[in-house]
Amino acid sequence: MAEATRKRRGPVNGGDGLFDRELDHLPPEARWREWMNRVEATIFAASEPVSRERLTRIVGKSCSIDLLIDDIRTELRGRPYDLVAVAGGWKHLTRPAYADAIRTAVGGAEKATDLTQSEVLVLMCIAYFQPITRGELSSFFGKEISRDLIGHLRGAGLIASGPRSPTPGAPYTYVTTKEFLLEFGLDTLRDLPDFDALEDAGLLSKEKLLAGDIMPDFSGSQEEAVGLED
Repeated sequence: MAEATRKRRGPVNGGDGLFDRELDHLPPEARWREWMNRVEATIFAASEPVSRERLTRIVGKSCSIDLLIDDIRTELRGRPYDLVAVAGGWKHLTRPAYADAIRTAVGGAEKATDLTQSEVLVLMCIAYFQPITRGELSSFFGKEISRDLIGHLRGAGLIASGPRSPTPGAPYTYVTTKEFLLEFGLDTLRDLPDFDALEDAGLLSKEKLLAGDIMPDFSGSQEEAVGLED
């Protein structure tokens, strides 16, 4: 382990994790290595992102999870996969450069989600302005958002019902889910691109959205599907 890493990390003190007593006999560097191995093994074996709280149970509160992750990621440089912060935890993900090779070898991902352009844009709007009602979505785009479109996004697990709106009739609002974060490789909603920056870069036009210029049909029946993969 690099000297710079050791200095940055500081002394390796005894932790209070689930198995810490097993490591009391080890010197500091060997103990840190064992913590790295246990953290990486736990993340590797999990089917979902592993939260900080779960990892803390293994290494103890006195051990820095962030520094452990940093050291693991340093050792993964040059490997075809990385340790990525996503959906409030950490998960092993293959690097984008190998996506085509993986698709060629094993086909499409099991969790691939086909969305129309309209569904992608509605999902984007929900992500940025949640909680938001179907009526508010319709007003935003200038066209009615169908229940079928909302149902498809719900069926894909990308959105869920949020709190009821305080407006007359108390309609349900919609919010994005953990599956949404996983699908788009986000750790939290704070990782969404800045809305104004998207406009400034010419990637999004609020004026066109409001005019309905870029969304001719919200039924999704006539549009080409856009495949989203893990």
